[in-house]
Amino acid sequence: MILFPAIDLKDGLAVRLEQGDMARATVFNRDPAQQAHAFETQGFRHLHVVDLDGAFAGKPMNVTAVERILETVGLCVQLGGGIRDMATIDGWLDKGVNRVIIGTAAVRDPALVKDAAKAYPKRVAVGLDARDGKVAVEGWAEQSELTVLDIARRFEDAGVAAIIYTDVARDGMLQGINWDATIALAEAISIPVIASGGLASIKDIERMTQPDARKLEGAIAGRALYDGRLDPAQAITLLRSARAA
Repeated sequence: MILFPAIDLKDGLAVRLEQGDMARATVFNRDPAQQAHAFETQGFRHLHVVDLDGAFAGKPMNVTAVERILETVGLCVQLGGGIRDMATIDGWLDKGVNRVIIGTAAVRDPALVKDAAKAYPKRVAVGLDARDGKVAVEGWAEQSELTVLDIARRFEDAGVAAIIYTDVARDGMLQGINWDATIALAEAISIPVIASGGLASIKDIERMTQPDARKLEGAIAGRALYDGRLDPAQAITLLRSARAA
């Protein structure tokens, strides 16, 4: 069970949004590489990075910031935002990203996901961001008519490393992860699921250790880490103890 600290990039800065709204962005660190180093120092081994501008533009927009993160830390980095063609996937994996996350293109171009997962086994994840159960795309600016399960099932035998499931309504709101929907998804598919959106406190970490959550690969923490509601050492210790049990 992995806890992924999150760095969301907007205009080269580390920010957090509320419910995916770019107009409701709080800057938490003007140096994303320094923030990544802080997470590494705290004991994290993985990092979740999203190029928010890239998600809206449909192409990488915070390349320099991501490259500096990769140069600064030795964490396993998974990256999403604006990854919509094979050339972009090739480029990021060549630069040292451990895993790319395909979101909008997973809805619009599922063949890309399948081709990428075949070319890079276990290095391609699918990001599914849901609002009222329907998948949102284009940086959450547009709503599709497809459910998370509809899309996740497309990739059951494609070699996808993980499904990152985000409840948009909870993202950045510190209301707790939507565990019911996340665990229901994990039970319905064979692909590992990562929970995202609203992780608020150590209670969410404790929930991750319950038997029905064992199918999850982990969860992503953002605002709760930045504003001190979640103590990194306590969270990491709790998850490691649960793994050893």
